[in-house]
Amino acid sequence: MEDELIAVIPCSSLAVDSVLRFSTAGALWGFCSAPYDARKRGLTGLAQASFVAKSVGKFGFQCGLVAGVFATTRCGLQRYRKQNDQINTLIAGAVAGAAVAARTRSWTNVVGVACLVSAFSVAAEISRTN
Repeated sequence: MEDELIAVIPCSSLAVDSVLRFSTAGALWGFCSAPYDARKRGLTGLAQASFVAKSVGKFGFQCGLVAGVFATTRCGLQRYRKQNDQINTLIAGAVAGAAVAARTRSWTNVVGVACLVSAFSVAAEISRTN
């Protein structure tokens, strides 16, 4: 049933859905973890509120970016290859991980994060289908 729906729904719609879901999750994570980090840094008052707001935005953006790149790449590969298998997930995870780590400008970090995100993506896909 799900495979039939994915074949009909545009990749852009899947990407927007993923971005909205994961950026919300990232923002919630930032909202939960930022006050603790701010207290550890000794921030209070307006400085703490500013730190929390920036953290919420940062975590939300990063999670949304990973989800958008992953969903778009996976859907595009699935349509191009006309196959729904774990190779699409593996490649999409590597591309999403590389996109996030690209701003470090370190090939070691880019390759490491690409492999890590790719492995987690495939593991999640395997656990979802079994």
